[in-house]
Amino acid sequence: MVQQVLYRALVSTKWLAESVRAGKLGPGLRVLDASWYSPGTREARKEYLERHVPGASFFDIEQCRDKASPYEMMLPSEAGFADYVGSLGISNDTHVVVYDGDDLGSFYAPRVWWMFRVFGHRTVSVLNGGFRNWLKEGHPVTSEPSRPEPAIFKATLNRSLLKTYEQVLENLESKRFQLVDSRAQGRYLGTQSEPDAVGLDSGHIRGSVNMPFMEFLTEDGFEKSPEELRAMFEAKKVDLAKPLIATCRKGVTACHVALAAYLCGKPDVAIYDGSWFEWFHRAPPETRVSQGKGGKA
Repeated sequence: MVQQVLYRALVSTKWLAESVRAGKLGPGLRVLDASWYSPGTREARKEYLERHVPGASFFDIEQCRDKASPYEMMLPSEAGFADYVGSLGISNDTHVVVYDGDDLGSFYAPRVWWMFRVFGHRTVSVLNGGFRNWLKEGHPVTSEPSRPEPAIFKATLNRSLLKTYEQVLENLESKRFQLVDSRAQGRYLGTQSEPDAVGLDSGHIRGSVNMPFMEFLTEDGFEKSPEELRAMFEAKKVDLAKPLIATCRKGVTACHVALAAYLCGKPDVAIYDGSWFEWFHRAPPETRVSQGKGGKA
């Protein structure tokens, strides 16, 4: 079974708490707080400085991206990623555990999980239940910033896990890949506006299937079981035996699709990094579908 050779995508709060208590955090095990919130809501770095998992470093996704790109949250270069995570004490031999503080239990952590994987790092896990459940279960927190010794990280881009605008455009004709959009249904349909967006209408890429990422999580903020996740893909007629691309607004919640599929034994879901933001600004109008504004996004 392929599942037996996959690295564990999730670790439990209990496992991490025991690792912290046993003093295992260090070059071999690093924890990252990858929280990010919409401007004007919560302040991720401020909250990190107030309390975080002992030994955790703050992973600033605004710093670790392609700042020259006109699109949102695009991947940095290999060298940019390597330098950034190396500064957090992460080498190619480090087991990385990622969490965030979102009320859902998980929001940005799967994006960082995928970023490590797309840059060739296998030993990375998401904290199942996130900081929400870490706090709820009474595990220790600290306000002491982590100052790890810098490490050398070598990044090698795995292009099979990443799709470009041109590849997704070509796929509309070839249909080699299934395409899943992880945004809320209203945004996918075009009946609900994109939050914090100027000049960006909602809608979706022609031929994509909608699987809102929130539905992969339980009410308590944990990842649903592989059996439940498999049933969800089946209900949407998404065949996990066939190639799959995930998309969203800016390539973040699409990574929840990749994580859910990984938990079902499918490790090869590719992310369209530019996602709807790039598609809306570049794609031919007939490839953009919307129930708002007369049918075209």
